[in-house]
Amino acid sequence: MKLKERVLIAVMTGLVLLTVVLVLDVEMHITNPGHPQPPAHARVQYAFRQRHLQKTSNGSREALLAAASSGQLNAINDDPAQPPPAEGDAFLGVGVSGGREEAKPTPTSPPDPYTDLQKLVFKVENLSKKNRRRRKHWNPTLGELLGLDLRENATLWDNFHLSISRDELYPAEDPTVGRLLQHVVGMPIAHISQKEGGTQIKLIIEFADGGHALFKPMRFPREQETLKNHFYFTDFERHNAEIAAYHLDKLLGFRRAVPTVGRNVNITRELYALAQGDLLKTFFISPDNNLCFHGKCSYYCDTAHAICGSPDMIEGSFAIFLPGKEAAPRKVWRHPWRRGYHKRRKAQWEVDDEYCELVKEVHPYNEGRRLLDLMDMAVLDFLMGNMDRHHYETFKMFGNYSAPLHLDHGRGFGKAFHDEISILAPIYQCCLIRHSTLTTLLRFQNGPQRLSDAMRVSMGADPLNPILWEPHMRALDRRVNIILQIVRECINKAVDPLHVVINDFH
Repeated sequence: MKLKERVLIAVMTGLVLLTVVLVLDVEMHITNPGHPQPPAHARVQYAFRQRHLQKTSNGSREALLAAASSGQLNAINDDPAQPPPAEGDAFLGVGVSGGREEAKPTPTSPPDPYTDLQKLVFKVENLSKKNRRRRKHWNPTLGELLGLDLRENATLWDNFHLSISRDELYPAEDPTVGRLLQHVVGMPIAHISQKEGGTQIKLIIEFADGGHALFKPMRFPREQETLKNHFYFTDFERHNAEIAAYHLDKLLGFRRAVPTVGRNVNITRELYALAQGDLLKTFFISPDNNLCFHGKCSYYCDTAHAICGSPDMIEGSFAIFLPGKEAAPRKVWRHPWRRGYHKRRKAQWEVDDEYCELVKEVHPYNEGRRLLDLMDMAVLDFLMGNMDRHHYETFKMFGNYSAPLHLDHGRGFGKAFHDEISILAPIYQCCLIRHSTLTTLLRFQNGPQRLSDAMRVSMGADPLNPILWEPHMRALDRRVNIILQIVRECINKAVDPLHVVINDFH
């Protein structure tokens, strides 16, 4: 190639590169002129993302920066092989070798009592007493709407189904649920079939007395966490998460999660002997002489992901069936804060800080209790780390003022050392929380009984106790504190704090 041609090519290449640089510079000025500040209502979300969603320089670890009551930031280890230090011992600090974090002793402060939030709760309660009309709260049961009375010879299943009300699945002091769960633990199994749909195997259990429950078998030990390279929608389901979710929902005062209990099952006598058709064909003996099965489903139903006994005993969760859809039809709603369920694509709420304003304009969130119910659901999901909330259901006969049912929590309690702040998007985008829920969180924050202690007591009677790995118990108390921090920032940013904490008497 001649020298003249080489010079010409070099000049043309330089002009192309200069043009690209100029175009990019102009585009940056157009899309980001003067680096504008985020809107005021989005600052709560931005502040907490900055505080809680940062990563360390070591790509294999994540640090949760949760502000303590003194304003000090405590980093939490995200490596199950190296659990975080106990409270009052040491926290992770930035080391000097290769960016790794070494444990350094750090003094701890007493928990923040959130006196400001307590005063606001008291104020809202007093105003509600003055302004509330003297009328009885209407909370009908399915039995009342169906015209069916609870007779003396009614079964435990009938008592549970007909006592379901508009506000809750079971009354706070009703002993029926406790007796029914004990009944399920010892009742012989008469028939099994695989539940259609879903990503993982679940069995429909029919007992000798005609009652039904949904069985989720144990796949992993308690201490095994969500695999780091798994998306939330490909995570394995955990039977113990279903049990723990029921107890957590009850302690929060919601009583909208299906009663669930643990039970040991003999695969040979109680499953294999009753299996039929395609399900029966999936049973086999593993190389370690354990009896296994995998069923048929869309994700983890193959030999490599089989459910195996030891050698034929396995534990699982039994969730009580709700009334049949013929007697009590239910409506399925798409959750407004549903995730994208895609490897790259995000949902609208993940990129739009004003998303809540759109939700408030849509039925049924523009009136009634439903929007506050979603705040309650966000609290429940965040406490157990459940990102898999795509739909929810309500009973049709109760109308749009029915409380949503809290169903399907198998992907909860998967990360004890990571707090997924985005689960709280409904709260920090809407800056809204129910008065009764905030009161409950403050009670668990200040004692005399912390949430983790209450969970230990509540789950202590389950046949599979301990239900949760201990780091998950500590995570519950940590996450209560984080929710209260977000509510505090919402109140500090609000023009009127009474628009943040709402008492709708539920």
